[in-house]
Amino acid sequence: MSSSTVKESSAVLDGQPIVEQSIQGAGANKLKSSDRRFHDWYRFVLSFPPHLVRKYLNEFCGTDSTMSVLDPFCGTGTTLLESKLSGFSAFGIEANPFPQFASATKLNWEISVDGLLECADKVANSALQQLERQGISDEAVGGIGGFAGNLMSLPSEQEELLLTDSISPLPLHKILTLLHEVENYQSKSFHSHLLIALGKVLVFRASNLKFGPEVGLGIKKVDASVVTPWREEVARIADDIGSVQKTSDNTSVAYLGDAREINRFMPARSIDVVITSPPYPNEKDYTRTTRLESVILGFIKSKQELRQFKKSLVRSNTRGVYKEDDDHLWIAGHPTITEVAERIERRRLELKKTSGFERLYARVTQLYFGGMARHLQELQPVLKPGARLAYVVGDQASYLRVMIRTGQILAEVATKLGYHVDRIDLFRTRFATATGEQLREEVVVLTWPG
Repeated sequence: MSSSTVKESSAVLDGQPIVEQSIQGAGANKLKSSDRRFHDWYRFVLSFPPHLVRKYLNEFCGTDSTMSVLDPFCGTGTTLLESKLSGFSAFGIEANPFPQFASATKLNWEISVDGLLECADKVANSALQQLERQGISDEAVGGIGGFAGNLMSLPSEQEELLLTDSISPLPLHKILTLLHEVENYQSKSFHSHLLIALGKVLVFRASNLKFGPEVGLGIKKVDASVVTPWREEVARIADDIGSVQKTSDNTSVAYLGDAREINRFMPARSIDVVITSPPYPNEKDYTRTTRLESVILGFIKSKQELRQFKKSLVRSNTRGVYKEDDDHLWIAGHPTITEVAERIERRRLELKKTSGFERLYARVTQLYFGGMARHLQELQPVLKPGARLAYVVGDQASYLRVMIRTGQILAEVATKLGYHVDRIDLFRTRFATATGEQLREEVVVLTWPG
């Protein structure tokens, strides 16, 4: 990556311009081929790129291997992996069960590669034999031959959690057949590695899903190969682990939990660096992005479980708002947030929008920034004096085209809580068709003075 360049900023905080840097040469928010090792075992579609994390690790940590790095919204572990690969202790918190599982698995390199491959061969052969007895080929031939039985399916309570037609019956049957074989090895230290490979194949090879601004349906696949691609994914996992000459003695952990309750996981004054990308305020339901693999692989079994884990998320969309939510109290009276919420409500009334979701636009905006304020407040005790922080956030105009300058507002919130705003880096811009404007994706760089 080429060096950053400093430019004049139009952003102002407490009457002073914020020094802003443009990260030149950062490229698109895609995984480079050189970064596929470990990261590509399973990657959250909305993950930020490893090279962006490395930029801030280099700036904040240098070569000091005693540094401890935290990602309180760790997703599928980009920050944690880059920290581990660089020799730093890495800690993550993630409320979504499957991404947390993925992060924890991607950090676990202390397994027998030979044992993993041997087990994968047994699982694959057993699954293929079972399918063959049923007259089903693992090749995507689009038929079930002489199979006279019923294809396996999900219990109705779990099926109701999925987007309709997320996966066709025959690919689902193959996935469930393979899953049954994988579950025979739950006692093995590499069971999670077998499962994460299945999660990747499920979403990106067997399903009918496509990913854009929101998860939706693409071409409906009558059939898909499952067992052979899964075995190939396990082989890649084994190759990645085998490529590591010496593992670091530093700790790498991903906790399942709420980023607004960090004290439950981290001891006081234990963190030097925070690099993270929290959700943005919009209508993207982040739980839908990982719903298929979460349900089929058993991480969410009911609407009650789904609701429970949604409550542990920072509120960022109207589908995750509940009557008892009170995070807005953390930013009560904040002028910028109040003004944005009032603009959204005025626009709603002008346009005569009356749906239940539209009525919540102003409220979810306040809950989002309140949740982030609560997070930043609860984070302070675990930070060492002088800790450096980088928050990747993006502008949004999802609520009736009212622009929400997320980075600017987050900087204001952080300042009121005692953080020092060093600068705001421009990571990239995205064109918003709804408003005709360029939306900024930024990195808010903070220091905690202690």
